[in-house]
Amino acid sequence: MSRPRTRLGTLLALACLILVSWSVTAPKPAAALDPFTGYLMVHFTGETANGEQIYLAHSTDGLRWTDLNSGGPVLLSTVGTRGVRDPAIVRSPAGDRYWIIATDLRIASGTSWSDAANAGSRSLVVWESTDLVNWSAPRLLNVAGAISGAGDAWAPEAIYNAATGDYVVYWATNATLNGVKKHRIYYVRTSDFRSFTAPQLYIDRGAGQGIIDTQIIEVPNSVGGYRYYRASADGHITIEASNSVLGSWTNIGNLAHMGISNGTGGGNVVEGPMWMQFNGRNEWALWLDQYATGRGYMPITSTNLGSTGNFQTRSDYNLGTSRKRHGSIMNLTAAESSRVLAKWGSSVAVRRLQSYNFQTRYVRHINLDVRIDANVSPAQDAQFRPVPGLANSSGYVSFESVNYPGYYLRHSNYDFVLAPNDGSTTFAADATFKQVAGLADSTWSSYQSYNHTDRYIRHYNYLLRLDQITTTQARADATFRLTS
Repeated sequence: MSRPRTRLGTLLALACLILVSWSVTAPKPAAALDPFTGYLMVHFTGETANGEQIYLAHSTDGLRWTDLNSGGPVLLSTVGTRGVRDPAIVRSPAGDRYWIIATDLRIASGTSWSDAANAGSRSLVVWESTDLVNWSAPRLLNVAGAISGAGDAWAPEAIYNAATGDYVVYWATNATLNGVKKHRIYYVRTSDFRSFTAPQLYIDRGAGQGIIDTQIIEVPNSVGGYRYYRASADGHITIEASNSVLGSWTNIGNLAHMGISNGTGGGNVVEGPMWMQFNGRNEWALWLDQYATGRGYMPITSTNLGSTGNFQTRSDYNLGTSRKRHGSIMNLTAAESSRVLAKWGSSVAVRRLQSYNFQTRYVRHINLDVRIDANVSPAQDAQFRPVPGLANSSGYVSFESVNYPGYYLRHSNYDFVLAPNDGSTTFAADATFKQVAGLADSTWSSYQSYNHTDRYIRHYNYLLRLDQITTTQARADATFRLTS
């Protein structure tokens, strides 16, 4: 064999070794096509103080749901109106990225529905994650700003469109077109939920009929004759079908024969249609929010979406403790379920801090100030998750709020506040404490400051402070008990 051929053979052998090594050691993306074993529902709960935020629930069978994070929100909007409704969750085809998009709206702040619809936010709120548990800060996506006279941007949804290799984001905007002002569905295309195409009209029911809620599901193997099915709240709950996300749609029918409508047909008046496929079988659920009666979501199911006559009502479901409003459901792989449950499942401890000398009172936050109170309402204001100390995880603790995730008890000028973790070393030190034997009773606990070791958490006139402890009264004020 000649030298050039020998050198070429050596190079080819090295290339093969490199390729084999890379294929063995390169990290694999989360496989979206792994078998699905669970379900994740993202939703909001209503117009309460913290109800218009992001909540999660988990299910193993698609019918019986468990609230995550002890029923508290898992994400808070800090942009726009500082409230979100109608969230939708989206997974990339590779299963390596996720987005939550939601309406930028907080009715609980006192905003009227008229103002929200006619002079509201024209942006959506977006969160992004690579693992379903660590999410980016929220950002605004001004999808409706280019629509003439747009008054809002409500009830967003998104679906990956294989035909174009990007995502179709669609939502309702209240605007005047052809002399008629009403809600219609518009869409944009995006590959990253940051930049997007110009908005285009997607659904217009004609005459004066508005439409706000619509959701599309892709059906494997085109069961029922079509690849995509769309459920819309447009006076009825209208079911349509298509073989193309942006193509023409065929009207399959509505649910009037089941006594279900969006108002025009009377009966059980619902909104927020939410699709879900049962894992491992050709059966689908369409969840409908019974907002008119306040009963929350109900499922109807079908094994063939090609006819609305195939739907059946179900009674064998349980939605957990919290009221679930307009959201979406994503099927989960075993790995995804494990991560979500490890982060927000029932195994995560939630505790209250009980005062030693005022045993009917507990540490709570109110308007981000911290004090001890009795009969705390809402109860979650007095619930915290003791986590390893932010500044030192060995023998130290930090207290994360249950209903303000990412917010911690911290001292500032020796006063206590509930504040969002800004990632700084100063914040971490101010929010870290050493649990020691109670200064007034060794069977209880006291909490020594990490960065001011001569001071402890104590209450004074019911307000929490960081003080030096020199008297019997102060020792009692600085003694607490972690309780359920």
